[in-house]
Amino acid sequence: MADSKTEQKRERIDSAVKRVRTAAQSRAKNRAVMSKINTARRPVIEAKPASPEEAAKILANYSSTLDKAVKQGVIKRNTADRRKSRAAKRLAAAKAAE
Repeated sequence: MADSKTEQKRERIDSAVKRVRTAAQSRAKNRAVMSKINTARRPVIEAKPASPEEAAKILANYSSTLDKAVKQGVIKRNTADRRKSRAAKRLAAAKAAE
């Protein structure tokens, strides 16, 4: 019941209605981009590349995905750099373990 009261208040203020709408759009966009990041990250976590070329391809794909997310404002530059660094270390460790 509290939700309907809140919604009634919200609808009276045009700027609040717009903020709710834009927040929903941003949330949908951010979730889609984060899903792409996690999809690109999955092969890095599994870290069993058949060859060095495959490892380089996996890292390049992940790095590109992170850079696109930074460009869209979903994650910050330092976060992307940190994640790329950790991915490179993980792939190097997997290669050394073979």
